[in-house]
Amino acid sequence: MPKTDDVLLQRARQMRTQQTPIEQKIWLYLRGKRFAGVKFSRQVVIGPYIADFVARSQKLVIEVDGDSHATDTRRDEKRTAFLQAQGYRVVRFDNRAVGKNLAGVLQAIAEALDGQPLSQPSPRGGEGF
Repeated sequence: MPKTDDVLLQRARQMRTQQTPIEQKIWLYLRGKRFAGVKFSRQVVIGPYIADFVARSQKLVIEVDGDSHATDTRRDEKRTAFLQAQGYRVVRFDNRAVGKNLAGVLQAIAEALDGQPLSQPSPRGGEGF
C-alpha cells in the first residue's frame, strides 16, 4: 500500500495536467513578467493538502476555488488554518472572481507579495476576492 505522501504527490502531478481553464489563465500570469523574480509552483503538497499555487520564498499560497466545493467553506477554513499555521499567507479566489475581474485578482496577488493590504475581504473566509 502506498504511503499517504506518495498518494498526494501522485494526485498533485495529475492535477497539474488537468488544470481548469481558470487555473491555466492565472498560471500564465504567475509565470509572466508581472511576477518576474517570484518562483510560483502549482499543485504543491503542503502537509495533508495540495495548494493550487505557492510562492515558497514569500510564504504565499493562492487558492482558486471552483464550483465543486463552493459550498464547503468548513473544508476551506480548515485548510487555510493549517496553511497559516505553517507560516503561509493564503489568498483565495473563486472562479467567478477570476473570470469577471482578472485584473483585480492579479492586483490582489501583487499586493499580497508586496505585503500591502488586499483590496477586498474574501467572502470565502480567506483573503482576496
